[in-house]
Amino acid sequence: MKINVNFPWLALSLGISALLINSCRDPEPFPEQQLDERLSGGVNTVFDNTSKAFGNPFPTLSGYDLHVHELGDEKFEATFVAAPAPVNSGLGPIYNNVSCSSCHHNDGIGIPTAGDPQSSLLVRISMPGGDAHGGPLAVPGFGTQVQDKAVFGKTPEATVVISYSYQTFSFPDGEQYELRAPTYTLTDLYAGAGGVLISPRLAPPVFGLGLLEAVPDYEILSNADNEGNGVHGKPNYVWDQSTQSVKLGRFGWKANVASLLTQVAGAYNQDMGITNKIFRDESSLGQPQYDSLKDDPELPDSILNAVKFYVQTLAVPARRNVTDPGVIHGEQLFMNAGCAGCHRETMTTGVNVAFPALSNQMIHPYTDLLVHDMGPGLADNRPDYQADGQEWRTAPLWGLGLFATVNFPAYYLHDGRARTLIEAIMWHGGEAEAAKTNFSKLNKEDRDALEAFLKSL
Repeated sequence: MKINVNFPWLALSLGISALLINSCRDPEPFPEQQLDERLSGGVNTVFDNTSKAFGNPFPTLSGYDLHVHELGDEKFEATFVAAPAPVNSGLGPIYNNVSCSSCHHNDGIGIPTAGDPQSSLLVRISMPGGDAHGGPLAVPGFGTQVQDKAVFGKTPEATVVISYSYQTFSFPDGEQYELRAPTYTLTDLYAGAGGVLISPRLAPPVFGLGLLEAVPDYEILSNADNEGNGVHGKPNYVWDQSTQSVKLGRFGWKANVASLLTQVAGAYNQDMGITNKIFRDESSLGQPQYDSLKDDPELPDSILNAVKFYVQTLAVPARRNVTDPGVIHGEQLFMNAGCAGCHRETMTTGVNVAFPALSNQMIHPYTDLLVHDMGPGLADNRPDYQADGQEWRTAPLWGLGLFATVNFPAYYLHDGRARTLIEAIMWHGGEAEAAKTNFSKLNKEDRDALEAFLKSL
């Protein structure tokens, strides 16, 4: 029997088969020489080195998503007032500031002062022990955060007083540097309180948070207790109020918040005294300052969700000067010193078919989102879930070189005690002691190169 073969269709069939076979192969790494190391936020990177560098939306947002982002931006800037009021009602009766942007200036780092309108520092407090979920134990009559301002006719919980002591040190080559150590005191307490644990917290930048939230838990956990050289990153499992469950913490100076929705809702409630669907009780509940108004929740869900979407979709500024020989040398010194043991360069977000802008992005935040023992010098001696009194989350370093441009003067570390990057490095201890020592042994030229690398981020 004679068989007629249609060669064009046969060739097409064989080609499709080969394609299918190839598509079943394991993916191969993208060639490193084709990576653009400036793209710290993947496709959600923006080339902006101005004072507005931290306030750009994802460039990949659709028209509607951009509309929601801009609405959230407007509410992020909005000033709230005491209830009852027709617009932006619900401030206080005790609070720390009147808007999100009052602490997160230009979406960046805050100012480490207390009491004045531009202050970005708040004080967390608790009693020894833990609550029902293993979190900080509230101070009777105060809760877990000091509200140092109050609306007319009400009394702030306390006044926060900051004082500094200064000490000068020298590198082996003779160059000097100064460290300032803060002391925090609570005065003018509206009620008695003894044995209180105190932890100051400076408002951090809010860009890139959506990308960090999109990193899968397993990628973060893969680095826990597995980093070598005396580095032992630890996850902090926390109670997430928005889901009523225990989750991996990744936001806040001690990784004590698991989700952006809880972070935003908690800030409205504790920092501004505004109730919402996540935190329905006034921060003053049970205190003489309680307003007794029947207006809770005070914040509409639409505004809460828009502000959450705003911080979720703030883009990351691109790196700069990546081909500069000094910067390249400084990056190698950063690695050699051991800094990358905690400040890990690369993470990859998970697959998210519902939100492609967050999906499968290679990002360079220079963090592991774990908590580490940073030694007694930086200790607040206040546990926060599974993070003890000497442990802090590895702060992301992306955008670091623009702090002085966006928020002049720039401050660093959890309470803003460091005024320069050199000071911030030299405060490191505990698991970072070896890396700090390695840095201190570098000559002046190499120290400058490493600092130039950090300023390129």
